[in-house]
Formats: sequence, C-alpha cells, structure tokens
Amino acid sequence: RNLQLLDDMVREKELAVQSTSDTLSACRLRSKMLAKQLDHVDMEIEREEEAGNVAAVSRLQAVSSRLCTELEREKERELRLALAQKQNLVELWQIETEQRKYDILREQLQKDEEELQMQYQEEREVRIWKEKITALQAERTRRTREKKEEEARRECEERNKKLLEDAKRNHEKAVCFLRQSMARIHEKNAKEEVKAREHMERRIQAVLSLKTSITSNRERLQTLQILNKAKALEAKKEEKKMREAILAEGGNVIREIFLHKRQQENEKKKEAFRELQKSRKMEIVSRILQERASIHKQRKSQSPTKAIKPRGKLVDPLLQSGEAWQSEETRKHADGEISQLYLQNLCSFTKVTALSISLPQDVLWESGDEDTEKGKTLLVPEFPGLWSRECDLHKVPKAEDPARLAVKAMRKQMAEKKTEAPQTGILHKQTVSGQEQKGCAFHSKPSCIHFKDFDVGQTYKKKIILTNASYSVNCCRLVGISEWLKDFTSVHFDPPGKMSSGMSCEFLVTFKPMINEGLEGAVMFMAQTGPFSVPLKCTVKTCTLALDKELVDFGSLVVGETISRPISLTNSGALGTRFK
Repeated sequence: RNLQLLDDMVREKELAVQSTSDTLSACRLRSKMLAKQLDHVDMEIEREEEAGNVAAVSRLQAVSSRLCTELEREKERELRLALAQKQNLVELWQIETEQRKYDILREQLQKDEEELQMQYQEEREVRIWKEKITALQAERTRRTREKKEEEARRECEERNKKLLEDAKRNHEKAVCFLRQSMARIHEKNAKEEVKAREHMERRIQAVLSLKTSITSNRERLQTLQILNKAKALEAKKEEKKMREAILAEGGNVIREIFLHKRQQENEKKKEAFRELQKSRKMEIVSRILQERASIHKQRKSQSPTKAIKPRGKLVDPLLQSGEAWQSEETRKHADGEISQLYLQNLCSFTKVTALSISLPQDVLWESGDEDTEKGKTLLVPEFPGLWSRECDLHKVPKAEDPARLAVKAMRKQMAEKKTEAPQTGILHKQTVSGQEQKGCAFHSKPSCIHFKDFDVGQTYKKKIILTNASYSVNCCRLVGISEWLKDFTSVHFDPPGKMSSGMSCEFLVTFKPMINEGLEGAVMFMAQTGPFSVPLKCTVKTCTLALDKELVDFGSLVVGETISRPISLTNSGALGTRFK
C-alpha cells in the first residue's frame, strides 16, 4: 500500500511538473509576442509623429501603454511559474529518493505477486479439471436417468393399456348393472307413484268428507250459538233479579253473586266428573269383558290341542286326573283374578274420585292430559292387571308341581332380599379420632325449600345444593317426596355417586300449583349414614297488616288544645286488602 502511495505521488508530481512547464512555455511565448507588438507600435508612433497625425499618435500611445502593462503582468506570471516549477521538481526529486529506498521491497513484492499469480493459475487449472470430471459424471447420470425414465415410460404405457382394458370391461359390467338397477328404480318409483296417487285419493276423500261434515256442523254451531246467547240473556236477567232481591233484603250483592257463580261452577264440575266417571267405568267393564272373551278363545284353542294325543302311547289315568285338576285350578284362579282385578280397579277408582272431588276441575283435566300423554289413565290400580302384561294368548304356561313352585318362591324371596339390601342401605357409623358423627350427613342450601306467594297455574323452579357434611366419603339417593305434594311437585336429581367430604351436588324442584292452598312437606333422601330430608313449604299470597305503634301517647295537653299523631299501617304481604 505504501509503495502504491509513493507511485501515485510520483505520478501526481510528474503531472504537476509537466503542466507547469507547459504553462511556463506558453507564458514565455505570449511575452515574446507582446514584445514584438510593442516594437511594432513604437515604429508606428514614430511614423505618425513624422506625419504629424496627433490622433493616431495618442491612440497608439494608449495601445503601447496597455501592451507594456500586459508584458509586465506576463513576466510576473512567468516568475511565479518558474518558482512553482522549481518547487515541484524539488518535491519530485525527494519522492524519487524516497522511492529508491523501497526498491528491494518492490522486487520482493513483484516476486510474491508472480508466485500468487502462478498459484491462482494452478488453482484455476485444478478447478477446471474438477469441473470437467463433474460434467462427465453429470452426463453419465443424465444418461442413466434417461434410460430409467424410458423404461418407466414403457412400463407406464403398458400399465395404462391394461388399465384401459380393465376399465372397458368394468364399464361394460357397470352399464349392465346400472341398467338393471335403473329398471328396479323405475319399478319402485312406479309403485311409489301408485301408492302416492292412492294416498292422495284417500286424502281427497277425507277432505271432501270433512268438508261435508263442516257444512253439516255449521248449522248445529249456529243453533248452539243462538241457544248460548239465549242462555246468557236468561242468566243476565236472573242476575239482575237476584241483585234486586239482595238489595231489597239489604245484603252484600257482590258476595252473594260470587257465591252463586261459584256454586254453579261446582255443579258443572260435578256433572263433568260424573260423566268422566261413567265413561271410565264403561272402559273398565269393556276391558274386563274383552279379557274374558280372550281367555275363552284361548281355552277353545287349547281344547283341540289337548284332545290330540300321539298314537301308540299309553297315558296314565293318574296323570290325566292331575292335569284336569290343574287346568280346573288355573281356570278358577283366572276367574278369581279377573274378579279381584275388577274390585281393585273399582277401589282405586273410588280412591281417585274421593281425592279428586276436593280438587278444582282444571287440575283434573291437566292431570288427565298428562296421563294420556304417558299412555296411562287415572284408573291405574295399585297392582298391575292382566292388560298390563303383553303375552301371547296362544301360549299358556303349563301347570307345575307345587313343590317346584315353593322352591322357586323361596329362591325369589332370597334374591329380592339380596337386591334390597344395597337399595335400603346398610347404615355405617362414621367415626374420626374416636368421635362419632352426629346429626345430618348432608346440608342443603337453602335449608328450607320455600315457594312463597305463588299464583295458581304458574310453574316455579328452585335449584338446591346438597353438601356432604360427614367426615368421609358418602353418597345419597332420592327416596321421594311427601304424598300430598306429588300432584304439584316434581324433583329432578341425578345421583352423583360417591362424594368426598365437602363436595356438593344439585337437584331441581319444580312446583306447579293447581289449588290456592298452603302446603308443607319434605324431599326425602337416603345416605350411607341414614335418612335425611329437606323441608318444603308452599305459602299462598297473604295480606300481612302491621301498625308502627302499639300505643298512641298524646302526652300532657291543655284543655281546648288539638294534638295529632300519625299512625302508619303497612301491608308487608303480597295480597292486597281493604280496611276501615
């Protein structure tokens, strides 16, 4: 780098010396030209003076003075350039002397550069050789790849040919199967169209019959509406007469009319209930008669099968008498069961009637709708009857030996005891650190389920949290609710299984009141440590009046003075009332 710098400085100084020498030579040439012009002007001045031309003389004198100043200026410039030339030459000589000091290093540098160039040449040749080898290898790989691609192309063409042939064969088979399936589909669609036409014809006939029935019922409806209007007018007239009579007697008109309307509603409900009772009695009797007829048919179907016996076999008379006795016993048992079933149905029906008379009619109709939705009626007996069992009428169980029946009954009782043992729950006492737990194993939040100020016909729901307050793992199951709450209250509880101490679960209580009466009961559960219950209370809307003062004290006063004291009467209940 230093040698390159010195070389650059030498070149710069040489260029400066050359430029200064060129400018110096140009300046000398200009000064010579100015000297020649000055001599020529002097000669012209002498000639004009001899001629006596004053103007030309003055003009030439001005030109000569100007040429003299320019000549002086050029000489000064020539001196400056000569000094600069000398200075540049001195600096150039100094740099050249400095450069001569590094001649050995310059030669060494030239040798190193030549060696480096030789090394670069060798590396270049080696790289070219390697590139030639790699190019040859690439050419070989290209040729092998082309061969493999050609072989693969040939194999692919052969495979495609086979696939095309297979596809043609499969296409022919598929076309054949498609024709068959399309023929089946067309047949099926034709059948469905025929069925749809028949169905549409039936619907059209039904619509036409409905239309005729509607037209026939319109006249009946009109007559019924006229009768209802006449009855309403008569009721209004009777109500007016009753009001006039009550006013004449001096009684409470609103109360008497309300009681009269309530009495009429009760009579209507009783009549509707009697009709419902009659219809249900008829249903029970028809079912019993149907069962008797089915049993009679069953006996008839069994009698020819019993009469046919295989030939060549002797029948023991004792066995015949035993079978006849057993068949007679089964017949008597069936007749007795039917009669007992009839009595049970009647008893349950009377119980239902006794319970339902005290309820309003809308409760009975709603419960009836729910029972019909579930496929049941209010006349379901306490014990299942013959119609609750789905059995084949053509298959009657054979009468068994009394000893075998007794053994089967004993085994059944033992199995029922075993299955009832975990259900009833074996009570385990929980002791921790020698202390036995006392009290309820589960705590409920809230502690009492209270449905307050309810409206008849509305539905209310409350979510209750049960927490395991025992010392260890415990579980619980729902036993039921109080008997008098079952018609209005339902409980949804999914048993969570075993619960650690402190864990909690939830259950939902739904209350749908049908009567405006207060109810109290409990939701009963069974835990491993014993039974427990959550109290349930339903209170109607009431008016709770209270005064803010028990004693009105006017204090001491003067005769003739008037003092007033305010008294606040507050109704904290949900039912409004009048007072005086």
